[in-house]
Amino acid sequence: MAAGAQVFQSEVFRAFATYATIVLLKMMLMSVITAFFRITRKVFANPEDAAVHGKGADAKKYLRTDSDVERVRRCHLNDIENIIPFVGIGLVYALSNPDLFTALLHFRIFAGSRIFHTIAYLTPLPQPSRALGWFVGYGVTVSMAYRVLQSLLYL
Repeated sequence: MAAGAQVFQSEVFRAFATYATIVLLKMMLMSVITAFFRITRKVFANPEDAAVHGKGADAKKYLRTDSDVERVRRCHLNDIENIIPFVGIGLVYALSNPDLFTALLHFRIFAGSRIFHTIAYLTPLPQPSRALGWFVGYGVTVSMAYRVLQSLLYL
């Protein structure tokens, strides 16, 4: 069996692929939610988008900011800042042959923390809810990075 095929048969890699896909889809969903908020509130950042809803001076009133749209955008940016490092470090971690139980714990806690973070951000729940969701996910990524460096350090 080729080495590449063995990777895809690995329980840890399959778990990583599952949870990475979940959080990436969640991150992609934030784009749709942002668009929904922009359209339903008629709040646009680009003149060509505003022009669809009005002409001339009428279109300019749609070029504005809205606190709800900005909240969704910030949540999406936070996903980008946290999910991309998780996917990169998580991939190396999954390939470093960790214990399945420990790997599942990392992947599940990260996915849960990002989902909780989004709920806390968009609801909004009182602080420190959102901060706790962020900190837990960030801690998981740091933990995986530490374990990779601990087991695979090349000097």
